[in-house]
Amino acid sequence: MDNDNNDASSVSERVKGIRKTLLQERQVILKEAKTEIGNFVKGDEKQLVEAALDDGDWSVVDVNEDIILQKLHHHKLKLNKIDEALRKLNDGSYGVCDDCGIEISEARLKVLPYAVHCVECKEKREKIEQVEREQSFQ
Repeated sequence: MDNDNNDASSVSERVKGIRKTLLQERQVILKEAKTEIGNFVKGDEKQLVEAALDDGDWSVVDVNEDIILQKLHHHKLKLNKIDEALRKLNDGSYGVCDDCGIEISEARLKVLPYAVHCVECKEKREKIEQVEREQSFQ
């Protein structure tokens, strides 16, 4: 009986630790995104626009905008993954591979706490994506 209580307690502590890690990472991403948006809106980008004199300068402005938008898109995707991991923590399905249904290794979840695939399934997906990319270039 005491062993069951210890197991439940350790699971509860594990879930609290994972939730804390996910929420901290979420805050870091939100802070970075707000900073990037703030810099974009308040003038760092405006200075480039005002200084642009020729096509080369405008190319730099376009590249900077693309980089900022790409970073913001990456932040959005990561936030979505974190929110999904938090949802799974709440409903008890956290740490289970979306493809095969087996438990994702503890080591993988420590490195990537919002992982939704075990290593094997992730590798299979990456190989399929690589083949699809190669076929699309042919």
